Amino acid sequence: MAQCVQSVQEFVQDSFVPMVAVLCSDEAERVTRKNNLTFAELLRPFCRLTSEGHIRDPNNQVQVVKNLRICVNNLATSPNAASAALSPTQRRLLNEVVLACQPQEGSVTNAITAGDYNLNFNATTPWFETYRENFLQSMPASDHEFLNHYLACLLVVSSTEAVPMEQFLKLSNEQHRVQHSGECTNPKWFIPNTLKYYVLLHDTSEGDEQKADTVYEDMKQRYGSQGCYLLKMNSRTISSEEDEQIPDPWSQYLHRNNLHSQDTLDDTTVNSATVENSINTAEVDGQDSTEKADPVSNNLDSHPLQLDSGSSSGSLQTLSATGNTASKKSSRDPESAVGGAGSHGASLTLNDHDRIRQFIQEFTSRGLLPHIEKSIRQLNDQLVSRKGLSRSLFTATKKWFGGGKVPEKSVSEPKSTCGLLYPPEAPELQIRKMADLCFLVQHYELAYSCYHTAKKDFLSDQAMLYAAGALEMAAVSAFLQAGAPRPYPAHYMDTAIQTYRDVCKNMVLAERCALLSAEILKSQGKYSDAATLLIKMTSEDSDLRSALMLEQAAHCFINMRNPMVRKFAFHMILAGHRFSKAGQRRHALRCYCQAMQVYKERGWSLAEDHINFTIGRQSFTLRQQENAVTAFRQILTNDSRQTATQQAAFLREYLYVYKSVIGGNAVSLPQLPLPCIHSSATRVYFGHERRLAEGEKQAATHVSLDQEYDQDLAVMWCNLEEQLVAAANRGIVPSNFQPTQCCLNSQTDNQRHPLAVVEEPVIVEVTFRNPLKVPLALSNLSLVWRFTAGDSSLSKEEATATEETPGETVTNEETLALEGTQKEDDIVTTETIIDFHLTPEETKVARLRLLPHRTGQLNIVGVVYNLAEASSGEIAPSAGDGQKTGDLIVVRGRQDLKIQGPRLNLTKEDKMSVRHGPDRRLDPIITTSMPLMEVFFLQFPTALLCGEIRKAYVEFCNVSAVALTGLRVASTHPQFFTFGSQATTPLTPLSPTSAENCSPYKTLAAASQPGAVATEMLVSAEHFQQLSSVMDIPVEGDTLQPGESVQLPLWLRGPDQEGVHEINFLFYYENTEKGNKISHRVIRHTAFICASRSLSVQASASRSSDPPHHSTEDKGSGGTLVFIDVENINTSESGVREFHIVQVSSSSKHWCLHKCINPARDKDCKLTSRERAKLCFKAKRCKPQVTSDTVGKYTFADLNLGSERIISSSTPCGDFFFRCCRTSGSPSQRGDVSSSRTTSSSKNQGLTSSSEDIGNVVRKCNELDLNIIVIWKAYVVEDNKQLILEGQLHVALQTIGKEATSLTPKEEAQEMVLLKFKSELPLPLAPPSAELSQLIKTNLHYPETYTHPFVQDSLCLVPVTLSLSNCSMAQVDVLIDLRHKSSSPDSVDVHNSFTWVGQSQYKLQLKPRQLLCLTLRACFLHAGVYNLNTPRVLAKPAAQTALSETSQQTSGPALIIINNNNDNEAA
Repeated sequence: MAQCVQSVQEFVQDSFVPMVAVLCSDEAERVTRKNNLTFAELLRPFCRLTSEGHIRDPNNQVQVVKNLRICVNNLATSPNAASAALSPTQRRLLNEVVLACQPQEGSVTNAITAGDYNLNFNATTPWFETYRENFLQSMPASDHEFLNHYLACLLVVSSTEAVPMEQFLKLSNEQHRVQHSGECTNPKWFIPNTLKYYVLLHDTSEGDEQKADTVYEDMKQRYGSQGCYLLKMNSRTISSEEDEQIPDPWSQYLHRNNLHSQDTLDDTTVNSATVENSINTAEVDGQDSTEKADPVSNNLDSHPLQLDSGSSSGSLQTLSATGNTASKKSSRDPESAVGGAGSHGASLTLNDHDRIRQFIQEFTSRGLLPHIEKSIRQLNDQLVSRKGLSRSLFTATKKWFGGGKVPEKSVSEPKSTCGLLYPPEAPELQIRKMADLCFLVQHYELAYSCYHTAKKDFLSDQAMLYAAGALEMAAVSAFLQAGAPRPYPAHYMDTAIQTYRDVCKNMVLAERCALLSAEILKSQGKYSDAATLLIKMTSEDSDLRSALMLEQAAHCFINMRNPMVRKFAFHMILAGHRFSKAGQRRHALRCYCQAMQVYKERGWSLAEDHINFTIGRQSFTLRQQENAVTAFRQILTNDSRQTATQQAAFLREYLYVYKSVIGGNAVSLPQLPLPCIHSSATRVYFGHERRLAEGEKQAATHVSLDQEYDQDLAVMWCNLEEQLVAAANRGIVPSNFQPTQCCLNSQTDNQRHPLAVVEEPVIVEVTFRNPLKVPLALSNLSLVWRFTAGDSSLSKEEATATEETPGETVTNEETLALEGTQKEDDIVTTETIIDFHLTPEETKVARLRLLPHRTGQLNIVGVVYNLAEASSGEIAPSAGDGQKTGDLIVVRGRQDLKIQGPRLNLTKEDKMSVRHGPDRRLDPIITTSMPLMEVFFLQFPTALLCGEIRKAYVEFCNVSAVALTGLRVASTHPQFFTFGSQATTPLTPLSPTSAENCSPYKTLAAASQPGAVATEMLVSAEHFQQLSSVMDIPVEGDTLQPGESVQLPLWLRGPDQEGVHEINFLFYYENTEKGNKISHRVIRHTAFICASRSLSVQASASRSSDPPHHSTEDKGSGGTLVFIDVENINTSESGVREFHIVQVSSSSKHWCLHKCINPARDKDCKLTSRERAKLCFKAKRCKPQVTSDTVGKYTFADLNLGSERIISSSTPCGDFFFRCCRTSGSPSQRGDVSSSRTTSSSKNQGLTSSSEDIGNVVRKCNELDLNIIVIWKAYVVEDNKQLILEGQLHVALQTIGKEATSLTPKEEAQEMVLLKFKSELPLPLAPPSAELSQLIKTNLHYPETYTHPFVQDSLCLVPVTLSLSNCSMAQVDVLIDLRHKSSSPDSVDVHNSFTWVGQSQYKLQLKPRQLLCLTLRACFLHAGVYNLNTPRVLAKPAAQTALSETSQQTSGPALIIINNNNDNEAA
């Protein structure tokens, strides 16, 4: 329970005080009425004794009475018997007492922390204490107890009476009649011999003081000095009223006046109170009291957590209709409600106050306490006179008094009922009477003994009402005993409460018992038991009592040693619900608000919804409309788990409250909670949206809001743009370069103000989410902006600071709020979306446009729109602020777009705290006009064969009013396309329509001749723009004027690898005028090409074994054979019927194809599926390039196999050749592998460097650097129509003897390698013997047949010429050893061997590429077949002194036939 002002002992003592009646004459009433008070009201502030009183108990022991308070009431008679429940009037007055007591602003609150809960709640509950005090004082008198029976009666007569003594007699007789005639059951009297105390009231302002004294002397003579008193009052004069401020102690007591005189009110008052209570209940439930259609809303027995979901949309509208009267009633002045207006005690001085206080002191100490003491003695004497005759005091008193209990009901009635009544003289009641007297004068030990004794007898007689009363007071007496000789018997109280409630059906007594017991349990720290007790006292017969009990139970839970926070909150909710049903809206609102601290943001979404909904309703009815709007916002913004019907009710309530709050104030629109806006997902697009394709034209994809953002792609586009900017700025990227960002989102860099162009739209994509299960209708949706005009010539830094830009700020907020015509259209045109529908739980984007017409700073603030609930598929038309369309309420509001920038993480301060950088995507700077280009593609394919050449067209259109220049393009696949070179572009039709069956190649008619020599042509690589991935687009004049368009051919080549390829183009252009904030603009295009397999080309080269020609141009070259294998690897799905190899071309600076020596001599090389063809060509070295014009040029050689020759050195064949060479890399561009190797050991450095030299020598010896171009045609059947496709494949032959292929090898996964934790010294690089064995090429020249007459001459000498050719570019030392005998079985002669005669060993040195011939002589002894290839040729580079010679490779066997002349003759 909450903290109380009084201690528990004080509270219990004040709950049971001696009752004193007041009977006044009319004149005495008149005297007291001067102070706007009755006599009883006059005494009430002074009824507590300021000094101790004393009595003697039956054992003659002095008992001290401390802090005694008496209760003085006017004597009011009533024929009604005691009731088991409070009357409607009492209920209403208790309700008003609680209503009038509200928590004060800034009152003391308790702040506790329990776990992760931080709660603030009221430290005290004065409304509960007020209710409890008034409830206890309004308890109806009962026959089973005497605590609230009158002990004495004050007879008051004024001294101004003619014969005061007669008035005293008359009043005495009246009191006797009321007590003893039996006509009135109320009031009840304690004992038959009631104390009568005579008071003479003297008005000093008008009465005769001497007469008063005389009368008082007579009174003392007649009634004794102990039984009368002269009270003087009204000493204050009118003149002194203005000078002296007298305190008013009566105001805090006067509201109880009607509670004590409740039975005197007429039935009309009772009826009106009942009606008012029913109205309050109906208003709280949100429905009119006469409306019975909705049983849920009007059923008071409904579950407390059930949310009110009225079927009509205006449940709060009904509330507001009765809200005026309700608010007037709830805010009624407490004094006007219960006590009367005006000041009190106006005729009394402070001395009069002291006289009244002294009168109460005298009456109590000299009249009341002696009377009580005397009564106790009399009762005790009667009860203990026969104590020895029985085992108990109670049984003895029964025998003494005859044991006469008379059941008023039939004997057959079971004894478990509470209907048993004792007669007034019954001994059981006498002991109870004695116990009550002892209790009233604080003799708790004797009182407990008497209660305990009486309890036993009541229980034995099954008089349950009496027994419960004795149990209740025995427990209270035990608690109040000084020194606590025995523990508090809580079970007594539990039994008493259960008996009152269940057996006697008397909730009033049960409630009193529970209030006392709960307070006692709380004082002992037994909060759990107290809470359980209070919760048991809730019932449906009294909402106010249940609400107060539940609230106190909640306070018990929170005040426990381990606070039970959730139980506190749950019971606060229940208390708020019952307060609401009792008409206590402010208390209900307070309870719900306190409970909300526990449920807020804890995942209890349904509980939160219920609390917020109730807070919203209660706040609305209490005219706290801002709080109501806030509460309803919480329901609608959280992810609700309510049903669709409930959410629809929430939405209607919110719209109605919102409409009533904004009223006519439409200038500044408040924030709406629906729909939810995902601010960080807001995207901003600058520029016109992409034009769709027109006919066969395919527009560049560029950037659009329909595309998803990809970080990797953004990096790729940035790299391409850097290349373009560098190409436009002489290879240097400017320091202030910023990549173009047409579309800004949460992943882009938004720290700088984006740049937009005047007269180009700014499109803002806002993401709306409907969190509800009901559809929403938005209308008249548009952007709110602020614009500051600025000078476009300012620098970007100056323009960034808004406050420094000249011009005043213009906004469209007020215009949008009023929905009028926009006068700001000449600055920024704002687009409005008329209707925007959101289905339940839908996330949907709205694209809103702004079109700026002036340069300056634009700030996009938020969105403004009309909100309504979409009902049955019909959306409310656009309506004004808060209009009601049919049954739908349409309200206008706004939401701001607040985007939080990225978290900073650069400095230490950033890392230690949470800081966010700026996000300026909604704050663009509008710059001056810029050119705008559109790009279209014609006949652009989506599928190509690998290596296929296709011709397409690209169109560039300048759609702006500004000329553009500097047109360039960069691509991720520069080898995929070419615009051709001006010098070599074939004259093909520029119109796409006339080029349907035209070859993309430049061709000449030339039939293939057997043994024909290749046609050669020298071409410079500079003609083909192969040095950079950035290409200048060949536009005439390099400028596109406004409105001008140009169409250019574009050759495409299918990628060499099959699969789907993403090819990105970035087109670049600039303004003809320099110095703008935007230096250039770009257009993106992404094409997807599906490449399917065509041909596979494998090529290899080997040295020819033919004897060298002695012509100068062929010296040293010998002959090189090139073998080309072509295989059709195409799959049949692509519809390719067959391939034809129409031409083989070569391109190199040093070598070229000479002629075709294919033995098949096919005129046309045709390949169907999976067929393979082998072609053989002879290659030769190119003529030395001596002039400066020819140095570094490539020699293109064409060998056509068909009827026409394709000029391979022109566009597009040459372009793609150079692009593929640049992409794959030529040997001259690749670094030597060995040159990158280093060693950590210094002793190996000399060997390593020599090895590198050897490697270079060897490599150059076998280097070929011949590029083969295979041109083919494919015959395709598509839609019953034959098409001819053409293409080319490239093979780069780098080394003699090493095979090359047109297919790129697939990368295989590397095998797992063991980790090495110790570095190993690199092995010395030994030159490969296979390569060193090819330094010298040898040839033997001799007659194939030689006839010799062995008969005449036994020795046959044959001259043999050995030609040595240095294949390397270095000097070579050669050692020729003729003594070498081959051990190979192939070289063994059948007869015997021969021998070389003459010099047996030669040491020679050959210059680079030198050819040397040696004349040798072979000596034969017999005729036969001999292999002359026996000389051993050893060679090494001359510069490598430390290297030994390596044996050189020789060609095949050199066989000579030696014939005997005699044999020939015989033959």
